[in-house]
Amino acid sequence: MDPVRNPYAPGAGQRPPELAGRDAELSAFDVVLERIARGRPERSLVLTGLRGVGKTVLLNQLRSAAIGRGWGTGKVEARPEQSLRRPVSSALHMALRELRHPDQDSMDAVLGTLRAFAQRAVAGDGGAARLRDRWQPGIDVPATTGRADSGDMEIDLVELLSDAAGLAADVGRGIALFIDEMQDVQADDVSAICAACHELSQQGAPLIVVGAGLPHLPAVLSASKSYSERLFRYLRIDRLDRPAADRALLAPAEREDVAFEAEALDALYAAADGYPYFVQAYGKVTWDVAAASPITAADVRVAAPVAEAELAVGFFGSRYDRATPAEREYMRAMADLGGPGGSAVATSEVAAALGRKPASLSPARDSLIKKGLVYSAERGQIAFTVPHFGRYLLRHPD
Repeated sequence: MDPVRNPYAPGAGQRPPELAGRDAELSAFDVVLERIARGRPERSLVLTGLRGVGKTVLLNQLRSAAIGRGWGTGKVEARPEQSLRRPVSSALHMALRELRHPDQDSMDAVLGTLRAFAQRAVAGDGGAARLRDRWQPGIDVPATTGRADSGDMEIDLVELLSDAAGLAADVGRGIALFIDEMQDVQADDVSAICAACHELSQQGAPLIVVGAGLPHLPAVLSASKSYSERLFRYLRIDRLDRPAADRALLAPAEREDVAFEAEALDALYAAADGYPYFVQAYGKVTWDVAAASPITAADVRVAAPVAEAELAVGFFGSRYDRATPAEREYMRAMADLGGPGGSAVATSEVAAALGRKPASLSPARDSLIKKGLVYSAERGQIAFTVPHFGRYLLRHPD
């Protein structure tokens, strides 16, 4: 069929033509926004899940919902080894502009605090100082002295977000700060976020944090503050069930006057296993190889090897190539032990399979965690962050 009309869109963080299976999460966020609008206390949100389940897409959709209610919003993508000070400053600056506070003096006061926060480099941090010199905040007011400029991230973030929340309260709206890849936030910054959320919750302030990250994100937050499990509402984002996966394929096709045979949908669900990224990837290739509507199971059989080859290069291979030889050896041992299903395995079993002491494998394991390729499912357990990664390794030996 005509590839120009192909509605399917596999891509990192790219919104699918039909956002299926996420109605519960969207409804829950609407409740949060409405409760805060009525002055009721509400927890911040954290979305967790494997790669390819649509966390970033959902995060962006939640942000759109907040914007639709007139909230100020900003988004940050956390990166390992990078402080949140300046990314948060940029995101919050955007959120404040969206509020359009009528009193310029009140706005300038908070912008001065924001500038002080952004430009405060930790003493002795030459790299931070150089970055400060290059950073252009686009704020015309002078930096405030004595507010959010102590150099202690926890103190400064609490003061900054409290001031910003007060500005939002003045206009009867709220601020939502969205943080993607939240598991990569540095430990001191995680502690600061938790402390700020705790303080804002106690104040009943209209500012929330909405984070998204890998399955071990709750453990990262808990390690920072023992009360973090009470600060956030955790939503686990998983694969789509069969009706939702079918809807993700059928709704876009129907808008193009194209249908699927039931057997084709069976084959596509078996191949994609309900993972949203895979649903889009297999759907796109199947559309391209199909000669006409309705799309058949035979079309899926022809398309599946093509889709798998594309995934092997772009989705799996690009991640595998980032690993060192020692890290690849570790992952292959995980795949052998976990099987095609990619089950979590004991780190002691990986060590035994490689004939090594567990302690000697810690550098490789820790590096894989930092690269976002594996995560600690629970103490002494390790698992892939990417669905079907074990299957890929078993099918593609070195």
